[in-house]
Amino acid sequence: MLFHLSIEADDAKRTAEVLAEIWGGTALPFPPVGFGSWMAFHGADNGTMIEVYPRGTTLTETDSDAVGTMADRPRGSAVHFAMSTDRSMEDIYAIAAREGWRAKYCSRGGKFGVIEIWIDGCQMIEVLTPEMQRQYLDCVTVANWRGMVEAMAPELLAA
Repeated sequence: MLFHLSIEADDAKRTAEVLAEIWGGTALPFPPVGFGSWMAFHGADNGTMIEVYPRGTTLTETDSDAVGTMADRPRGSAVHFAMSTDRSMEDIYAIAAREGWRAKYCSRGGKFGVIEIWIDGCQMIEVLTPEMQRQYLDCVTVANWRGMVEAMAPELLAA
């Protein structure tokens, strides 16, 4: 189980509030990493959360806890995540439109769908409605993935 992950955003508070809204959860400040950081808690209150740092924050190793420091770097990132929601596609599109975030339906390999949302035009997340979650869980298994790799590039499994 993944308990939490972190991303950065232009407006960390607003982004955490919107993610919490999609999850039916709560957004709260997260000062341990740095003032201006926020967390979106899942509505199930099971410890699952998304930490949202102000854009430019990097985590730095210290002798005690990691701390957030600001750094100049490009806005793009390889970091993305898929999150579940109990809301409808229409609700998700309306929330994204309200925030000025691009959102579109995508089929991943023709196997399962996601709503791809671009926070601040540079941070991609995937939102899965209940129907999409069922498709994902039916598709993304170790056995299915192994079969796909064997069909596409069997030499990768031989290594």
